[in-house]
Amino acid sequence: MATLTCRLRGVLLCGLLACAPLSVQPAPAIGEEQVKAVFLFNFAHFVKWPPDAFASSTQPFVITLAGGAELVPLLEEAVRGETVDGHPLLVAPARGARGGESSGQIRFLGRAEAAQLPRILASAPRSGTLTVSDLPDSAHRGVMIELVNDRNRIRLRINLAAARAAGLTISSNLLRPAEVVGAEAR
Repeated sequence: MATLTCRLRGVLLCGLLACAPLSVQPAPAIGEEQVKAVFLFNFAHFVKWPPDAFASSTQPFVITLAGGAELVPLLEEAVRGETVDGHPLLVAPARGARGGESSGQIRFLGRAEAAQLPRILASAPRSGTLTVSDLPDSAHRGVMIELVNDRNRIRLRINLAAARAAGLTISSNLLRPAEVVGAEAR
């Protein structure tokens, strides 16, 4: 009797599985640019800005992009409706001569700005702006967070001294998995 019950259950299970629609589709691959956009959005939550980083409680939290036009729509989608400490998030392409005149709280410097990097870093406000780039060795050149593509994985290289000089405190949640460079490395 027990064997018959087991067989009957097996037949019923097979019948149910045969009737169930099997729609297994692979998840769409997430591109490198989407990952970078998500990182930029998340940095807003893992960095502490100095009290004077905002002129008012209603001032938006601005992420500017110089040389990262392909990230603008992806980042706009990621930040839509989001806030950081009550400040609405806003994405803005950098304005001015080759992206040198806009800052915001986070400033992304893309590969198209490689030749302009020293000038942009020299003109960046000294306080309250986190600089991020995907340019090779940019953390060693003064950028605070470098997005490094290591075998198709984005890794972080953080110049802790540069961040501290700007009055920024980077969460240990970002520092732990990152490679820390600069005079005050860990």
